[in-house]
Amino acid sequence: MRKTLCILLALIIIMPSVVKATETPKVEATAAILMDAETGRVLWGKNHHEPLSMASTTKIMTAILAIESGRENETVIVSNRAAAAPKVKMNLSPGEEIRLGDLMLALMLESSNDAAVAIAEHLAGTVEEFCAQMTQRAKDLGAMNTIFETPNGLDSGNHHSTAYDLAMITRFALIVPGFIELTNTANASFSSNKRSYSINNRNRLLSEYEGANGVKTGFTGKAGHCFVGAAKRDDMQLISVVLASGWGEKGKTQKWTDTKAVLNYGFGNYNYDEVITADTQAGEMPVTRSRCESVNFIYTDNIKIPLTPAEKEDISVEIFIPESIQAPVEAGQLVGSARVYIGGEIYCEVELKSTEAATRHDFKTSMEKVINGFIRQLTCEETEIVLPKFGHDMGLLTS
Repeated sequence: MRKTLCILLALIIIMPSVVKATETPKVEATAAILMDAETGRVLWGKNHHEPLSMASTTKIMTAILAIESGRENETVIVSNRAAAAPKVKMNLSPGEEIRLGDLMLALMLESSNDAAVAIAEHLAGTVEEFCAQMTQRAKDLGAMNTIFETPNGLDSGNHHSTAYDLAMITRFALIVPGFIELTNTANASFSSNKRSYSINNRNRLLSEYEGANGVKTGFTGKAGHCFVGAAKRDDMQLISVVLASGWGEKGKTQKWTDTKAVLNYGFGNYNYDEVITADTQAGEMPVTRSRCESVNFIYTDNIKIPLTPAEKEDISVEIFIPESIQAPVEAGQLVGSARVYIGGEIYCEVELKSTEAATRHDFKTSMEKVINGFIRQLTCEETEIVLPKFGHDMGLLTS
């Protein structure tokens, strides 16, 4: 028989002295999301699982694959297809030779479409193969509703993503070594074998929002004005996505307004709370068939969650363990789990492990110890005689 023990943790609520609560963001975007980068928790969303065109926010994945290739110093020979890409572009010419790392700067700072095609062909041989790799990489990162058909985000058939998927992709991008440095570069100058280039970062958020550190603008006729943003204040890194904030000049301005409203909501309402600390005692469990009556068990992981003040009051932890555990028990043995709830909904589950060992002690094990000890004395050799199980019909405990 199994018994569930429920422990409600009384959490101390510490109200930040300077944080001003903000209302739920009002945005014009068709779809939007706010995600905590450390935990992946969705703090707010609007149609965030709806498949939509995402324009040049596509280039976040293009940059990830380019950085991960480690081939920044290779020379790219520009193809006719790359040179023919529509604006926005560097105006690369067929046969031009240019460093891959410089194309990456043009890709992320000025959103150059020809740079994206040149990168794709150089790394994968064809645009189509590169897009297949992009789509698979997205799935690997948990972005299950994303299909890439272009490396630059130009409208194409089934090319789409969701606000949630783009946040998941960006969550990974932010920990890729060199990604933040790339997207935060203010300007750059470099040369190919044919001409010199000077480019500037078009991400206004970097200069207009405290703590901004990313990420990518986007616009097509189908997608409207889009933006994936990121900002870090103190130890909190937030990711925002707004898709289809509008069209024309109004949409161009609205994507920045929408993004700031989403990020303001996050920084104004959420703070981290350490709900569970790894290696702290969670309880004790009775042990049978041992001289040790019980073993202590601890949490195996830290659980730190971004919470609003109201959510902090509604956190509970439920412990799931057997009514008792039969010896032998090893130190570090998994013995159960703990579920963390926010407002009655499961947030996560953490394993529990024993902190100490409990040696088995019954008739069978006692006899084995006696027999093995006797043989060792006679032979001076280590032995491990294991007796067969005793049945209830013999009036003895089974093992």
